[in-house]
Amino acid sequence: MQLEDYFDVQAPDDIRLKGHRIGIEHVLYEYIHRAQPAEDIAKRFPTLRLDQIYATILYYLTRKEQVDRYLTDWLEHSERMYAEQLRNPPPGLSRFLERVRKLKAEREKQPA
Repeated sequence: MQLEDYFDVQAPDDIRLKGHRIGIEHVLYEYIHRAQPAEDIAKRFPTLRLDQIYATILYYLTRKEQVDRYLTDWLEHSERMYAEQLRNPPPGLSRFLERVRKLKAEREKQPA
């Protein structure tokens, strides 16, 4: 099996593990930013086999510059989307957040 056989490149900014909806960015975030070993990543993503996780790490190590750009773009996109959701939360989320704030205010009024 070739390394590329582990992945489904749906677009230049969307590389997933073949047969899964999990993008390489999720595995690599755990590996790079959270310093998780492959075995712990497998626990986090139980539908992935250990060889798929190692293949993802090897893909990163052999294409570091390219994958670093991919990950940077993904992180920047995620941050933009999060900021946009904070500015314009969906209606259901707005109602939920309002209820949480109300419950929190009521709880803070109660004596300890």
